Amino acid sequence: MKAIMVMYDSLNRHMLPAYGCDWTHAPNFQRLAEKSLTFDNCYVGSMPCMPARRELHTGRLNFLHRSWGPLEPFDDSMPKLLHKNGIHSHLVTDHWHYWDEGGANYHTKYSTHSFSRGQEGEGWMGVVGDIDIPDHLDGKGGFWGRQEYVNRQFMQEEVNQPQAKTFHNGLEFIELNHSEDNWFLQIETFDPHEPFFTSANYKEFYPHEYDGPDFDWPNYHPVSETREQIEHCRYEYAALLSMCDNYIGKVLDMMDKYNLWEDTMLIVNTDHGFILGEHEWWGKMFMPYYNEIANTPLFIWDPRAQVKGERRSSLVQTIDLAPTLLEYFDLEIPKDIQGKVLKDVIMSDKTERDYALFGQHGGHVCITDGRYVYMRAPQGGVIENRKNLNNYTLMPAHSKNPFPIDELENMELVDGFEFTKGVKVLKVAGGKSFTFKEINMEFPPVDLFEEGNMLFDLESDKKQLSPITDEDIEDRMCFHMVRLMKDNDSPMEQYTRLGLEEYFTKILDD
Repeated sequence: MKAIMVMYDSLNRHMLPAYGCDWTHAPNFQRLAEKSLTFDNCYVGSMPCMPARRELHTGRLNFLHRSWGPLEPFDDSMPKLLHKNGIHSHLVTDHWHYWDEGGANYHTKYSTHSFSRGQEGEGWMGVVGDIDIPDHLDGKGGFWGRQEYVNRQFMQEEVNQPQAKTFHNGLEFIELNHSEDNWFLQIETFDPHEPFFTSANYKEFYPHEYDGPDFDWPNYHPVSETREQIEHCRYEYAALLSMCDNYIGKVLDMMDKYNLWEDTMLIVNTDHGFILGEHEWWGKMFMPYYNEIANTPLFIWDPRAQVKGERRSSLVQTIDLAPTLLEYFDLEIPKDIQGKVLKDVIMSDKTERDYALFGQHGGHVCITDGRYVYMRAPQGGVIENRKNLNNYTLMPAHSKNPFPIDELENMELVDGFEFTKGVKVLKVAGGKSFTFKEINMEFPPVDLFEEGNMLFDLESDKKQLSPITDEDIEDRMCFHMVRLMKDNDSPMEQYTRLGLEEYFTKILDD
């Protein structure tokens, strides 16, 4: 058996034809939907990039115990388990956060890997002299924004762009190994993550008049731009989406060429979506996790089931992909994996979970049953939130740097959790999940919880524009939120920060 995962970053389901979009040029994503199953209720688990990838490896939620960081020594890694059991796991990627301190041990879990450089201001090409960058990128902290425009000088031709090189490497692996058995290939591109840089041929799908400033890299902040700028930036995203469409088409061509549909699982997924002016926001982290971010596209072809062109409504999450792949290769699933095997969902849309929990360390804790989405804010605002938040880790690194000395000064060695395999862990106090020094932003921002708790009925309000008040539904959501937190062996202070101690006691009494 063989398996291919094509993973994107910040892929918006509401801009794909299979999910109802009628203006983007994405014929190969539509072709993918015809060749596979389309999942309507796939939700993130832990946000953002590397927390989602930890879940991809470990099959369990990350955000209740720590923020962005490396894999832990006690983690079960799906690609490593494949490798240990004679199944070659290969990663091709341009996702540069794998090479930051906060992600630097993910790629080592694969049998082999390759990396294409140059995305989003990664420190790739060295140019010392002055260059021009758009005024709106001054807030990117000088080096980051400047480096992006340095890198662009060296990838004007599509063949030199990271996504193109990544897919070239993935297709090369398939060419070399299509007749072999027992391998897993993960083709992972950073696109369509911002900045939305593409060649002119993709922009031609979206002709429009625009005479404003260069704008393909929105900062994470409330919308302050004109409607023309917002529309232009959406077209820039759409152009990059069309580039993604071109390259997923090449994978489908390869599946056709070698008839891999007979013995190769295909998974096409993403870590999260991206808000492009909806809810008067840009980005994915500094606002509540509306469905533009949290409800993600997912397509799966399982050669054992031979089911295609259908939809699945069951609730699924990122944490389900690790056990699904392990089961597919007939491997034992470690007890600490909490995701669900999707084999029966694929076969018959069997319900494997009634609720899905998701969020980001230090942010809202959210839960959905597929119809309602409930976002629980910390009680007492950001200051109290920071008092009741800790990182539990043996790998104390944030996104780009190790924990600073002032965070480590009061760390403790404490008993671990069910999934730490008897190992003690560091308890590091700190209500700042991480700090983006380059752009002078902290998470959580001080205004994140101004709206308090929010409950949405997706049946009557798909765009989540009008929160509702319903005490019975909120009570039910709180109960199941605590149940899932307890199943995940959540630290006790998480119940305190959310004001859920009463529900925790009720579950213990039951």
